[in-house]
Amino acid sequence: MNRQELAGFLRSRRERITPADVGLPAGPRRRTPGLRREEVAQLAYISTEYYARLEQARAPHPSREVLAQLARALRLSAPERDHLHHLAGVPPGPPPGPSREVRPSIVQLLDRLPEAAAIVLSATYEVIAWNNLAAALMEDFSLLPRRDRNLARRTFLPPREEGGSLYGVSDTDEFSRTMTQHLRATAARYPDDPEVRTLVDELLAGSPEFAALWATHEVATRPILCKTFQHPTVGFVAVHCDVLDITDRDQRVFIYTAAPGSEEAMRLLSVIGTQRMDVPG
Repeated sequence: MNRQELAGFLRSRRERITPADVGLPAGPRRRTPGLRREEVAQLAYISTEYYARLEQARAPHPSREVLAQLARALRLSAPERDHLHHLAGVPPGPPPGPSREVRPSIVQLLDRLPEAAAIVLSATYEVIAWNNLAAALMEDFSLLPRRDRNLARRTFLPPREEGGSLYGVSDTDEFSRTMTQHLRATAARYPDDPEVRTLVDELLAGSPEFAALWATHEVATRPILCKTFQHPTVGFVAVHCDVLDITDRDQRVFIYTAAPGSEEAMRLLSVIGTQRMDVPG
């Protein structure tokens, strides 16, 4: 355990967080940048005295549970969390679960792509952010409960009223195979996360196709560079698909741009948005 380095690291992380960041009032006479020690202790559910001793390099060895609580309280990234554990002399365990928090800069990126449909997927294939054109091309995810935003469930356990492939995509078999490979890798990265276990168990129990793909134990993936959507209003929309990895949050941004011949269809989608023009008014 490197007490001096641990103390300096905790202090630097505390000073970068404002009370507003964690929902605390700023209050009068705040003479320290960021949070006070007692506020971090409160957020981490430990005593103020113990936290102060950590920052003074006088505390005994912190437990794994205390380190996890400090990492949450100080909003540490995955690399910072691992660094905290190494400074404390406690090897980092597996991450607690896939992150669903999307960085504001990524949300802004989606909004700045008016001619492309873009979504952010978590490590479990949950759609956690999208732009307007993605809602027009696929569906308005804001109207769905969180459970139904999971593309793995929608692919392997589709609602009764849905027929055919998800959003009419042209590469359903390849998409299903790639998704299963990613989910197997996700389950290995987050072995103790109950949501990951529940999702995999549901898919194994409810989908023979998923069970067969899962049994292959494949984890290698191949990028899908082009696909076609069957939209109920504008018909076939061929798109190029590019994927950006957000490694620190285990998320991916999928960006769909019109392939030659589908530019007009994408422009029409940007105009009509999520309106269903095939439904009588």
